[in-house]
Amino acid sequence: MKAATALILTIVTAPAVFCQAPAPRTEFEVASVKASAPITDAGFNVGVHIDGAMVRCTYLSLLNYLNIAYDVKDYQIIGPDWLATEHFDIAAKRPEGVSGEAALRGMVASLLEDRFKLAMHRETRDLPAYALVVGKGGLKIKELPPDADSADTGKVDVNVSGGGRGGTTVDLGGGSTLTYGLNKLEARKVTIPSIMDSLSKFLDRPVVDMTDLKGRYNFTLDYSIDELRNLVRASGGDASRIPDMGGDPTISIFTSVESLGLKMEARKAPVQVIVIDSIQKTPTAN
Repeated sequence: MKAATALILTIVTAPAVFCQAPAPRTEFEVASVKASAPITDAGFNVGVHIDGAMVRCTYLSLLNYLNIAYDVKDYQIIGPDWLATEHFDIAAKRPEGVSGEAALRGMVASLLEDRFKLAMHRETRDLPAYALVVGKGGLKIKELPPDADSADTGKVDVNVSGGGRGGTTVDLGGGSTLTYGLNKLEARKVTIPSIMDSLSKFLDRPVVDMTDLKGRYNFTLDYSIDELRNLVRASGGDASRIPDMGGDPTISIFTSVESLGLKMEARKAPVQVIVIDSIQKTPTAN
């Protein structure tokens, strides 16, 4: 289990939090950028932590920071493969009186431009995709009642932790969690849009939410060892380290999704992407 949990690190990060249009250029008052320390078998902690003016990001890849800055999913970023494998810690302070999610994204974008010499452009491409829709028999999971624990607290914490037999847990805040084991994903109090990027990583193309479901749900999705390897590979890890443990060959993300009353249909869809024209692997000095 250690081999798997130490690699599933970019499953869910800031795009689940920052979802507004890009803001005009803003900058952190001060910012420290350093390469992340290696993860040990004893466990790990990955996340975005915002409290007041202080912003701390731990063990995020450059791909994650691009997710935050430009409000895009992994499959919307066209660039070198190492974007997923180079991890950095950032400790920064926002200027006095500057707040809001869009401003924060703008500050991360400015940091990437200044410290990593990022140059990029946007375009639209027709990409193979899966459309997630409600099945003909209707939804088979029940929407959870409103919960005070899910209210906005004004803080942002997206944490990934694991390293033991219990799997890798992504804490989205407000009691919403995703736990990835060797053969199943356990979702608690999640919205359907919040798991789209996770589903895409199990497969060979993006998953587009066309369910129009607005609530929160509890459910479990089983997946195959090959799909787990896809997830690890998409997260920048070494999929060859995942052992072949057998299991039911008929189980897959597709059959598990259908057990919830949902269905994934293969389609082509226009997708806005950002194309990385140039970026440095090593940031300029603090």
